[in-house]
Amino acid sequence: MSRKRQDAAGAENPRRLFVYNGGFLAKGRIRRILHLAGWEIRLGRPGPEDWVGVWGASPTAPRGEAVARRTGAPVLRVEDAFLRSVLPGRAGAPPIGLCLDSRGVHFDSSRPSDLEHLLATHPLDDTALLDRARALAERIRHAHLSKYNAFDPEAEVPESPYVLVIDQTRGDASISHGGASAATFREMLVHAQTENPGARIVIKTHPETAAGHREGHFTPADASGRITLLDAPVSPWKLMEGATAVYTVSSLMGFEAIFAGHRPRVFGQPFYAGWGLTRDENPVARRERRLSRAQLFAAAMILYPTWYDPCRDRLCSPEEAVSQLQAEARAWREDRAGYVAAAMSRWKRPHLRAFFGRHRPLIFRDPPARAIRKARATGRRPMIWASRAPRDLPGLRVEDGFLRSRGLGAGLVPPLSLVVDDLGIYYDPSRESRLERLIAASPNLPPACLARAEALVRTLTRARLSKYNLDARPLPELPAGHRILVPGQVEDDASILTGCPEAASNLQLLERTRAENPGAVILYKPHPDVEAGLRPGALTRDEALRHADMVLERADPVALIEAVDEIWTLTSLTGFEALLRGKPVTCLGQPFYAGWGLTRDLVPAPERRRARPSLAGLVHAVLIDYPRYLDPVSSLPCPPETAAWRLSRGAIPRPGPLNRLAARLQRLLLRAG
Repeated sequence: MSRKRQDAAGAENPRRLFVYNGGFLAKGRIRRILHLAGWEIRLGRPGPEDWVGVWGASPTAPRGEAVARRTGAPVLRVEDAFLRSVLPGRAGAPPIGLCLDSRGVHFDSSRPSDLEHLLATHPLDDTALLDRARALAERIRHAHLSKYNAFDPEAEVPESPYVLVIDQTRGDASISHGGASAATFREMLVHAQTENPGARIVIKTHPETAAGHREGHFTPADASGRITLLDAPVSPWKLMEGATAVYTVSSLMGFEAIFAGHRPRVFGQPFYAGWGLTRDENPVARRERRLSRAQLFAAAMILYPTWYDPCRDRLCSPEEAVSQLQAEARAWREDRAGYVAAAMSRWKRPHLRAFFGRHRPLIFRDPPARAIRKARATGRRPMIWASRAPRDLPGLRVEDGFLRSRGLGAGLVPPLSLVVDDLGIYYDPSRESRLERLIAASPNLPPACLARAEALVRTLTRARLSKYNLDARPLPELPAGHRILVPGQVEDDASILTGCPEAASNLQLLERTRAENPGAVILYKPHPDVEAGLRPGALTRDEALRHADMVLERADPVALIEAVDEIWTLTSLTGFEALLRGKPVTCLGQPFYAGWGLTRDLVPAPERRRARPSLAGLVHAVLIDYPRYLDPVSSLPCPPETAAWRLSRGAIPRPGPLNRLAARLQRLLLRAG
């Protein structure tokens, strides 16, 4: 269906959509998605080429339907997509996608919708589409994403085995329009008991019922004998793993149950019933086609919905919507209890509030011992800047991420990424970090997650991105021969202090590199913070040239990596960035990326680093699972792909004059010291 029309000059104009529900005007996200999809919201009486927009089968829908009948205008029915938000809509959360249907509405079985038409008539035989559907379903399940996502994936579910019965809210339009009623829920519960004699029955309460927004069909009075009521916010995926059977009327969890490996028992007529993937008590006669799981998913999640990227303010692919929703869900899941932060520089505090204070205000207290007492008193978690945290102090450690900014942290340029570690911190190999656990677990990642990591590597290498992305000088002509890049480091960097038992200075690194590579062309690049005079570790040119063939000041690190044959480093992140570009890396220290079989290590790695991840597994742990990202334009949590997009285009707000003044003062104080 074309959503745009051409004017006399041949230019495309959005179709006018006349609405009679204030939500279309009041809810900016819905209005914006419709606009991007080619619809112009209007009030008044539609003309011959106009459309009427209604919200699904809501109480206000008859107003628009009446206007459509009188004017002959076609109706566009709008509904939330099947992945919606972290919190329910009644809590004010906007949707990340919409279903725009010109035939009906997906939950109304009395007539075919656009979705049913797709399921019944689309070939759904394209291998690429079906592979994409399988991969996307795998990612959604791995990330524990559902329509609503205000739950902790680690929360305990009942001990298996049990039969899962899914409740819904009273008055849900998918019940009455799906050939069911309140009595159907009682019938379903009876069937669950009689068809599973002796089995425990777990009734899962709807999230809006648990939050007090709407009543469900079951109450605590129904919990007796072998029946229990579960209203805790748990992962639907984890819940379905322990179930031996799943019963539903028309809940979207029935759709998810199919992809969790179940053949759910369905008592209503939801869109996913009637295609051979469910056991239907009340089948829809016209649905005769038999589909695979991948075909059902491809139609319902890829072809049917309209997905939205709120950071880049554009329509997007379902994969991008999943990545965005995953970032938002992670922020809620980790931050909902709140934090008390200590040892945080004042210039960092606004950025920390933006990262971690979205769901509960961030409190700052110093010294750290006072912050810990405040955290205990308020039910929050203590959070400490890693380099300032005493080793034995309890609390989360915070540091800059690996895809950080356009500009130096020492220059007070705010980060796009931060890491939070509940075990240690990534640069300290003397004890386990959360990053180590993620890397060790990465061989078990689903193929779809590894494919995402590989795609991210392609994005970073094509855009030539690094940690700081500074404006750099073009490379001079480099000597011919076997070239080795030696990246200088800040010599009081914690990764050197904790992870370099032998060589621990830039001079020692150069000496060792030359001693073991007497005929090589050695290129030394000083660290940007050192070049800027912000941190210690400077070598004079004469000192460096005793062992190096060239000193490349303010050189582009990516261009250098591309121009050399290998990299020798203490613990520099340049080593990780070189791995992304397929270059051999030799480590004289113990950086987070060493010891996993991907580098040549001249000092022993920690014994616990026994896993042998692929490069994609390492990347997924380091750039996707471990850091948190914040979009500097929308101030929303975002995935690494969005951060890379911002960095590649320079579409990042620049630090204000106070930041620049503070950075100059910091530089003067360091030099004076």
